Amino acid sequence: MSTSPSRFSPQDLTERALYRRAVEAINWGIPAVDSDLMLQAAIRDVGARINQIVYWSHLPNWKNQTLTPNPDSIYFMPFFSTADVGPLVLEIPPADEGSITGSIMDCWQIPLEDVGPAGADGGKGGKYLIFPPGSAEKPPDGYIVLPSSNYMGYGLLRSILKTRTDADIAKAVAYGKRIKLYPLTQSANPASTTFVDAVDVIVDATIPYDVRFFRSLDRVIQIEPWIDRDRVMIDMLRTLGIEKGQRFDPTAKTIAILEAAAEEAHARFDLLYETSYQPYNQGTRWFLPADKAMLDGAASGFTQPDSYPIDGRGTAYYCAFSGVKHMGAGQFYLFVTRDKDGNPLDGSARYRLTVPPNPPVKQYWSVVLYDFATHALIRNTRWSSRSSQSPGLRTSPDGSVDIFFAADAPHDQEANWVPTITGERFEALFRFYGPEPPSFDKTWVLPDIQRLP
Repeated sequence: MSTSPSRFSPQDLTERALYRRAVEAINWGIPAVDSDLMLQAAIRDVGARINQIVYWSHLPNWKNQTLTPNPDSIYFMPFFSTADVGPLVLEIPPADEGSITGSIMDCWQIPLEDVGPAGADGGKGGKYLIFPPGSAEKPPDGYIVLPSSNYMGYGLLRSILKTRTDADIAKAVAYGKRIKLYPLTQSANPASTTFVDAVDVIVDATIPYDVRFFRSLDRVIQIEPWIDRDRVMIDMLRTLGIEKGQRFDPTAKTIAILEAAAEEAHARFDLLYETSYQPYNQGTRWFLPADKAMLDGAASGFTQPDSYPIDGRGTAYYCAFSGVKHMGAGQFYLFVTRDKDGNPLDGSARYRLTVPPNPPVKQYWSVVLYDFATHALIRNTRWSSRSSQSPGLRTSPDGSVDIFFAADAPHDQEANWVPTITGERFEALFRFYGPEPPSFDKTWVLPDIQRLP
C-alpha cells in the first residue's frame, strides 16, 4: 500500500512540536515560574537567602514589582526550603497587638494553609510545621502540620494596619517581626530569624515572556520532585530541552522558537483574562479572576481525579501571585480592566470610581492601579492606591467616596486621586479586608469606573 509523501519535513515536525509544547509548558508552569522569579528577585535585588524573611519596613511603593501586590499592608515573605534542613517551623503570633492575614504555599503556589484569624490558628497564633515531600517522620504534638509535595515555597503574610499613621505602621512592622522561621531540629532553642528589608529597593519579579521563562522553569524542574499529576509533562519538557539532571542549553534556533511561543502564550493569557470570567455582579464589569474549578483545585492541591484546570490556573497566575486556601475568609478581590462603556482603562483619560456607603469590611477597603502590560504597580508614580485608611480621604455626605484616576490630580481632590501614566493602559483591583456577608450575597455592589469628560 502506497502512501502520499508528507507535506511536513522532519524539521517542520520537530519545530512545530517544540512550538506547541512550549506554549503549553508556559500555561502549565507559570505558577512555579512566578514563585521562582520572586525568590530570585529576593536574592538578587534584596540580598536575602533561603529560609529568611523578606519584609517591607514601611508601606511598599511602585518599586515592589511583583504581580498585583498590596501597597496598603506590611508584607512579610518567608522563602523556605526543607531540602537541606528537614521540617521547618513557621510561627505566627497571636492576634493581640496586631493581626496577620496570609497563606503558606508550596513552590506551585498551592496554599498549604491560611494563617491568622482567618486561618488554621484562628487568631490564637500557632506553630505551622512544613514537612518535606515523602517524609515519614512522626510530627510532635502542638503543631499545625503541613505536608508538602515540594521542598520549596513561600509565605505571603500581611501585617494589617489599624490606621495609616507612622506610629501604627511601626507597630505593624514590629508585630510582624514576631514571626519566626526555623528548622524543627532547633525547636528547643531556635536561632534568631533573619529579616531582610526590601523597602525602597526595586524588586523585579515580573514575568518575562522570552527564554528567561524557560530558564526559570528549568530551575524548578532541577530542584523539585515530579508530582504524579504532572508526569505527563516529563516528555513534553524534554522536547524543549528541559530534563531533570541535564543542562538546559538551547540553540539560537530553539530560543527563537521558544520566544515566539512565549509571545503567543502571553497573548492568549491576555485574551482569557478579559473574556473567560463572568461579571461578579450582573451588569457590571468587575470580576473575580478565578473560577470555581480553579478555586476548588487550589484548595485541594489539584487532587480531584476528574479536574485539572491548568487554563484557569495559568490565567490566574499570569496576573497575580499567592494562593488562598479559603477565599473570602480573610480577604476578597475584584478586578476590572475596562470602564463602564467597555473601553480599556487608558492612562491618558480621567475616571471616577464611586465607592458606595458602608463597604462590607471589618478592616479596610482599597483600590489599587496596576500596569496592564505587567500586572505590577505602575512605575514612577507618587502612590498606587487609595484606601479607607488613606490620610485626608474625602467622604461625601451620604457616606460614599469618589476616587479619581488620571495622570494629574483633579482640582482640590489629591487625597482621593490615584495617578496614572499618559499613554499606558492600566487595570484596577478592589480589595476587601475582613470581608463581610454583603460582599458575598451581592447586596453591596461596586459600580463601574466611569470615564469623565
